[in-house]
Amino acid sequence: MSGHNGLISTAELADILDRPNLRLFDCTTYLEPAPEGSSQPYLTVAGRHTFEAGHIPGADFLDLQAEFSDASTELRFMMPDVAQLEAAFGRHGISNDSRVVLYSIGTPMWATRFWWMLKSLGFENVSVLDGGLDKWKFEGRPLDTGPAKGYAPATLVAEPKDGFFVDKHETLAATSEHGTVVVNALGPQFHRGLEPSRYGRPGRVPGSCNVSAATLLDPKTKAFVPLAEAEAKFKAQGITKDKRVVAYCGGGISATVDLFLLHRLGYDNLTLYDGSMGEWAKDASLPIETG
Repeated sequence: MSGHNGLISTAELADILDRPNLRLFDCTTYLEPAPEGSSQPYLTVAGRHTFEAGHIPGADFLDLQAEFSDASTELRFMMPDVAQLEAAFGRHGISNDSRVVLYSIGTPMWATRFWWMLKSLGFENVSVLDGGLDKWKFEGRPLDTGPAKGYAPATLVAEPKDGFFVDKHETLAATSEHGTVVVNALGPQFHRGLEPSRYGRPGRVPGSCNVSAATLLDPKTKAFVPLAEAEAKFKAQGITKDKRVVAYCGGGISATVDLFLLHRLGYDNLTLYDGSMGEWAKDASLPIETG
């Protein structure tokens, strides 16, 4: 299975649902409009309600903001310290011997975010379900309802890897580095600053190119586009394998869709600007570009 470079199909998952070392998770979060005057760009609502309404049999639920993000910052979904992640993944039954499969609803970005986090901890046996719950349901496959039964707690020992995350200073430096390309996964209208931004100043990290995460997915099945199509989109923006890639979006979530496909295409110098526009747009000391 590892030959699939992190991707697993619904048919392949159906075949391994009864494996004792499988750890299967719904990772969905919903972004709801923030009330007037809120300092937050949106409210984060864990997808527990849709999990309980229907999930792949045996799956558990992961709450990204509550358990797997840094609670000490105003920014949502920031990478917490390794000890917090080891404890949280362990509580959900992940050990170094587990086979982890991740999925989400409507978009794979919540699953790819957890994939990226696990990879950064040196955990390799992790796959994202192509098409997520949408494709699973579309194919008429079985569902369970009700709260998660969960997995027996386990111990995960991380071997953290450098280079998976960069901050605003490293991202600013990257904009003038020959051999680095900065890519924005938000939609083109936000990239160009044509629409008001929920994060603050409209626009983009100067010099960044745009490969919107939405263009890397089939709108009907929510599956990833074929690799050749993804590669053409990246190459059209000057993203080639000899370059280092710094990806960003609004909150460090949809950019992991770009990173997932780049990884599957064999790009290996990949990093995520974790703060993304949630941080950049608010910091008046950082340059921003529109048009």
